[in-house]
Amino acid sequence: MTDNSNPEQNLNSLEANLKELTSPEGELHLKFCLPSGMGFVLPAVGIREVMQQSPDRVTAIPNVSPLLLGTINLRGQVIWVADLGQFLGDTAPLRTDRAEIPVIAIEDQDMLLGLAVQEMQGMEWRSPEALQIHLNDLSDTMAPFIRGAWRDEADDETPWYLLDYVAILRSARWGA
Repeated sequence: MTDNSNPEQNLNSLEANLKELTSPEGELHLKFCLPSGMGFVLPAVGIREVMQQSPDRVTAIPNVSPLLLGTINLRGQVIWVADLGQFLGDTAPLRTDRAEIPVIAIEDQDMLLGLAVQEMQGMEWRSPEALQIHLNDLSDTMAPFIRGAWRDEADDETPWYLLDYVAILRSARWGA
């Protein structure tokens, strides 16, 4: 309930509260991990939806790329779900023997794809100026899909790799 007896005091209180809010810097990204523990981020602008999907809701399709787990129905639209770790050459297998698998639906123009990952880490603002471009520790399989990496202030040893979701969507590797 608001006290309307002194509007000027209420306005001053509101202004003080607004000054305490800091505007985020950079761009909003989703953080997640692959089964090996490698950390990745995707820009929020390329994400259509983030969901937890039951493995029995992923319909396996025979004779397709082994990178594809199957399809799901996303509000009447059938989309492919891929094992992102396997696509990027991660050697650790994705655990599908659990109640739910995190899936990130990425989108660019008319293309939509679900990426199955090990664990979601939440949303975070990242500054483009802090992105490191020169990365020497990536495999040839992974390098074409990485735009750079950030290091966390708390843990300077662990990189968070920025994925190029458009390159992933348009990759010729899906037809293999």
